[in-house]
Amino acid sequence: MKNTDSKAILLLGRIGSVLSVIMYVSYIPQIMNNLNGNYGSPIQPLVAGINCTIWVIYSYFKSQRDWPIFIANLPGVFLGVITFYTSLH
Repeated sequence: MKNTDSKAILLLGRIGSVLSVIMYVSYIPQIMNNLNGNYGSPIQPLVAGINCTIWVIYSYFKSQRDWPIFIANLPGVFLGVITFYTSLH
């Protein structure tokens, strides 16, 4: 039973990591809109970028690095900041 639970949690973590990356990659259309003059709000991507930065730092510097959290949030650092910057007008 415990082995099945571990596999389920591992699978859930991988699915969550993939969904996080997809969520931050979805900023790309907003970046394109911002560059074309259809500006979005800068607040949400700024907060997402800050949040992702904290998670990346946490996951990298804890005693046992948490690579799924690191990898899932790294795109959010860059894409959140880029989306924020391009939404300023």
